Amino acid sequence: MIELTPRAAEILRRAHAAAARFNPEVAIRVVRRGQAVEFVLAEGAEDGDATVEGQGYQLFVQEGLEGVVAVVEPHDRLILRPPGSDPLPDEVLEADGH
Repeated sequence: MIELTPRAAEILRRAHAAAARFNPEVAIRVVRRGQAVEFVLAEGAEDGDATVEGQGYQLFVQEGLEGVVAVVEPHDRLILRPPGSDPLPDEVLEADGH
């Protein structure tokens, strides 16, 4: 299961809007690369992906990934932290950036 903090939903909306100007079919996909998790642009889901529909964005999640999509500083970086974990010290909690 994937959850999103309010700030993460805001960042996903902004990223989707910016990318859609160049390709209206684009979405963000969460994938595992070795030990890391990355957020990449994709034109569609891959087999086994879960789809999270939000207001103004669509997120594809690689099979087997779960947790909380959150934002850390600097530079509004998206992360996936473990399910049920506490916010990180550098995590931005609110949609307005506080």
